[in-house]
Amino acid sequence: MKNFQPPPDYSHIQLPERPKLQFKDKVPTYPSNLKPPKMSKRLTFMRGPEPIHTEFIHKQYGIVALCGGRLHSGHIEMIRMTINRKMDPSKMFAVWRIDSPWQPLTRKGQGKRMGGGKGAIDHYVVPIKAGRVIVELGGKCEFEQAFPFLKEVAHILPFKAKATSYELMEAEKIEQQRLKNVNINPYTAEYVIRNNMGGCHTWISPSDKKWYFKYV
Repeated sequence: MKNFQPPPDYSHIQLPERPKLQFKDKVPTYPSNLKPPKMSKRLTFMRGPEPIHTEFIHKQYGIVALCGGRLHSGHIEMIRMTINRKMDPSKMFAVWRIDSPWQPLTRKGQGKRMGGGKGAIDHYVVPIKAGRVIVELGGKCEFEQAFPFLKEVAHILPFKAKATSYELMEAEKIEQQRLKNVNINPYTAEYVIRNNMGGCHTWISPSDKKWYFKYV
């Protein structure tokens, strides 16, 4: 006799009226009398950990960035079309956890000589930090149903990302805390950098002094 587990109860989940991902504008909207402003690279927008959007609101499934990077309109449209095509809208819903592209990137025309000021705006991107939730998916479904196409999207992104669930993220936090508690080696990266062992402050970067080799 096989003993099957009862199916999970999804009676408390309510599907929204528009379960699919919505289209995001490629270019931000500015007033008619304002010239679109240009901006420097601002690599700090991608460095370090994400301070806010690191948890699942619906506590189900989603895609989380593992390192910093940028998403342009082509990546966002790929995410939208893949998830909308492969999800079941009668049982699932998906929501964005990122903004529309807002940071302008400039580029000079091919063959132009150096100088002449900053180039024209080529396209817009949205910067992503490590730990940022990009897309969240929920509904009356199990993780095994959503994992295949979420994994497909995560592998195509221009930076490392993973498809995960709320339970897996909580288990990872517990495991990291357990490893920290049972560690008997006192010479951790934080201890070495804080005490400037071996004169490491002369060659490590300022970001390493702040995050202890955790984020590149």
